[in-house]
Amino acid sequence: MNDKTDPGNPSLDSSCRFIFNGADVRGNLVRLGDSYHNMTRLHDYDPVARKLLGEFLVAALLLSDTIKFSGRLVLQATSQGPVRLVMAEATHDGKTRGIVRMEDDESPLAADASIDQLLADGVIAVTVEPDQGQRYQSIVPLSGHNLAACLENYFRQSEQLSTYVHLAVARDQAAGILVQQLPIQVQLDQQVRDDQWQTVRTLATTVTDTELLEDSNEVIVRHLFAEADVRILGENPVAFACSCSEERMAEALVSLGGAQLDELFSETEELELTCEYCAMRYLFSPDHLTRWVTGDAPKH
Repeated sequence: MNDKTDPGNPSLDSSCRFIFNGADVRGNLVRLGDSYHNMTRLHDYDPVARKLLGEFLVAALLLSDTIKFSGRLVLQATSQGPVRLVMAEATHDGKTRGIVRMEDDESPLAADASIDQLLADGVIAVTVEPDQGQRYQSIVPLSGHNLAACLENYFRQSEQLSTYVHLAVARDQAAGILVQQLPIQVQLDQQVRDDQWQTVRTLATTVTDTELLEDSNEVIVRHLFAEADVRILGENPVAFACSCSEERMAEALVSLGGAQLDELFSETEELELTCEYCAMRYLFSPDHLTRWVTGDAPKH
């Protein structure tokens, strides 16, 4: 894999997990700065679509932090609305990328549009692709006034886990928090479990967009849960990275078949493919592509 990565600022582009001692409750924080900016500056996105992508990117990273795996998680929505596709990908080691595709109509999106208006008649899918093991997918119902509410409903229905999610996007920053009640492990008393969860959730709901976007992960955790016995499990960097490569682009061309390739090359000396994620350009002449087919081209 030949990743094109901008490391960003680790203190800003980061994910952070935390747990509550003596309680079956965990939390995650994600903050994006340079990685979000470097990803979206490559495209002329409508401001509302750009904000929606920021929410999906943060959500994908939050979701990937809730499972133990080596691989990638994809959060994707398709619809018949003005936003036809929004996709965010997160890997176990904090790499992320994403795109938005709009309908052909160039009318600006309404700033106050709800998610079911932007993604009309849509569905959201969560796909986990481990490096080893079987790929699996869950469908997230588009039920809720925003993406955070959709994800809360997903966890409630699919995982039977009470969850609170708050997502915030402004300018070149995106951030989010997730707190979740886990199955019984530490606390066996149901009443105590319920009280602990209700306390954590209530405190989490007091966080503001400004705090999520401007304060450090540690400051947010210590401020929100000042009276709780909370332990931060560390902070990991997040970065925009694209996994496109010349090899993958060549394989995409070869998959078209000889007849169609001959027709394309009859009109031009070189075929140009551009990655829709990172805008990297790849040029292929007939001889160059032949070397990929025969295995003589260098692998990257």
